[in-house]
Amino acid sequence: MAEVKRVQRQTRVALWRQIADQVREAIGSSVDNEIGIAPPKITSAEEFCVNRHTLRNDFTALTQDGIVRTLQGRGRLTEQQEKLKLPVVGLAHRLLRLYFPYSRPSRNSGLRIAFVGSRRRLVAALVVLGAAALPVKAQEPNFQIGSSVISELKYKPGFKHFDYVNPEAPKGGNLRLSASGTYDTFNPLLSKGVKAVGLTLPFETLMKSPDDELLSSYGLLAEGVSFPEDVSRATFRLRKEAQWADGSSVTPEDVVFSFDRSKELNQLLSNYYKHVVKAEKTGERDVTFIFDEKNNKELPNILGQLTIVPKHWWEGTGPDGKPRDISKTTLEPVMGSGPYKIASFSPGATIRYELRDDYWGKDLNVNVGQNNFGSITYTYFADRDAQFEDFRAGNSDYWQETTAARWATGYDFPGVKDGRVKKEDVANPLRAKGVMQALVPNMRRDLFKDIRVRKALNYGFDFEELNRSLALNSYQRINSYFWNTDLASSGLPRERELEILQGLKDKVPPEVFTTPYTNPVGGDPQKSRENLRTAISLLKEAGWQLKNNQMVNTKTSQPMSFEILLPSPTLERWAVPYANTLKKIGIDARVRTVDASQYANRVRSFDYDMIWNTWVETMNPGNEQAMFWGSRSANQQGSRNYAGIANPAVDELIRMIIFAPNRDEKVAAIKAMDRVLLAGNYVVPLYYRDTQSIAYWNTITRPAEYPTYGLGFPDAWWSTTAK
Repeated sequence: MAEVKRVQRQTRVALWRQIADQVREAIGSSVDNEIGIAPPKITSAEEFCVNRHTLRNDFTALTQDGIVRTLQGRGRLTEQQEKLKLPVVGLAHRLLRLYFPYSRPSRNSGLRIAFVGSRRRLVAALVVLGAAALPVKAQEPNFQIGSSVISELKYKPGFKHFDYVNPEAPKGGNLRLSASGTYDTFNPLLSKGVKAVGLTLPFETLMKSPDDELLSSYGLLAEGVSFPEDVSRATFRLRKEAQWADGSSVTPEDVVFSFDRSKELNQLLSNYYKHVVKAEKTGERDVTFIFDEKNNKELPNILGQLTIVPKHWWEGTGPDGKPRDISKTTLEPVMGSGPYKIASFSPGATIRYELRDDYWGKDLNVNVGQNNFGSITYTYFADRDAQFEDFRAGNSDYWQETTAARWATGYDFPGVKDGRVKKEDVANPLRAKGVMQALVPNMRRDLFKDIRVRKALNYGFDFEELNRSLALNSYQRINSYFWNTDLASSGLPRERELEILQGLKDKVPPEVFTTPYTNPVGGDPQKSRENLRTAISLLKEAGWQLKNNQMVNTKTSQPMSFEILLPSPTLERWAVPYANTLKKIGIDARVRTVDASQYANRVRSFDYDMIWNTWVETMNPGNEQAMFWGSRSANQQGSRNYAGIANPAVDELIRMIIFAPNRDEKVAAIKAMDRVLLAGNYVVPLYYRDTQSIAYWNTITRPAEYPTYGLGFPDAWWSTTAK
């Protein structure tokens, strides 16, 4: 029996030592300051003796509290406490005695003071341990009806509808639209295949952005959003009434599934949400997104744009009895929570969406006066010229014109003459958009790695002549990656913009500081010849020479040859004359137009020499800049870094843009990046207009005023045949 008791005592001592080891690591001279504990001040041994009983009670209470919280936490000390079969209070007292037995040195001894200091550290250590281990009950999030990146929300809680809509707009009628190319999938998340146009109609996002406000959004599937001051996370609370088309509720599990699959299956979205590391259910209707960096104020807003799909539908079986697979393309009509459903379709040719009578969100303030058409039908054509003929014939209700010459001379058909077709030039959609439309050489090809070659190609583009002969001087030459906004750089850098660039002086071209960016100017024979001579000179510096009317490499004797890949014959009007001009200096530039599916696949895999592309920027550039110009995206198939830019200075500027502490700092960093990109001669800038040209038949109509930053089409328009 004695031996058994001895073993038991040894076991208990060993357990106590385990406990002691776990708290000893946290005991240090500064730990009490870190947690802000202010125990009674002791200045002398005499003072301690007078107050020793009070002090003992205070310290014991604090220590006990620390242990209690530790035991209730994530398992620290719990196993040992259970083995010892001690109540919490007993463990607290035993631990105090283990470290500080109540010896009684003389009153004048300094030992008492040491005793008090040591106990302070123990108490602090235990509280620290408890705080670290205890999953503290989070403060109830302060949910807001929306979020805004750069200003206060325009609309306040309880608003009835957006100002630009007609809340009495009738429902019904059919909207007929056209599209070019083809489609082969209804999967809204996948980056593979070519998505059907209009696929946003059956689906919804957490938040919805109005067209009369910049970079703001309001609750759609979510009734509100909450995030802390340091923007380390964001929590969305789903609406109780939010439902899928089959009547089941939209759940946090659906949101987590949508986020996870979006990042897994779509490289663009993976980059877009790069700093969002996790989505988790944190309440019956709550979903919290965790960020890997703080103070990125854009993240809550762009998470509101996440398309939400039904987990149970995608994990179920299709009509063929086989499990659905969200990682593959599909032409099975998908189910969503949105106002429309796919009613009928002919693969690659037509698709018809029908307004749902049972749509759960028809009366939400963000939807009032919107989703008015009873059905929306898209018909596909080979190119935009065929689309326009369909519009002229009255088979399509609405047309956005992108060809200036046709806008000036091609609208002489009866519908325009008798007033059934209305033409408008509207500036609103471009008030808050920066544009870079360009021919983009692929720097993954050796031919385009030399900046002098890329610069020479710009000297071969005679914008002024083409604008006169093809567009009646209707276009403006683009000279910034943020053209037509106050984010565009101009002149020489100064003030904060200059300071930023000076910090990157060793990484940027010297002309950034000395020479404002300008495009070559042509328009007459003399200027055109001078530009071509400059191009030849640049190519000579880069190791090329004009020999027997061919531009050849001086080392390999290989001729300079590349292909300009296009998605539409419409663009050939500009690309073919450009290629012909390059032939004058011995460059074999060939223009090739392919169908939409082939074009998408080749661009996605960077399988091209040069393409035609348009980047559209918001007034608050952020995370997407890494997808456009960041080094990491240069070799990520599916990214929009089509040029293959990998520049450390650009990477640093992108980071400054994303994490700018205020608007002024962000604008300065954007302008600095604009200068560095322009100096890199990564593209041949093309042209654009500062208004949007639209035409529509009298079968449809719109609210009295356009929203400040858009057309409100088709959401806020309606059919004139609807009752």
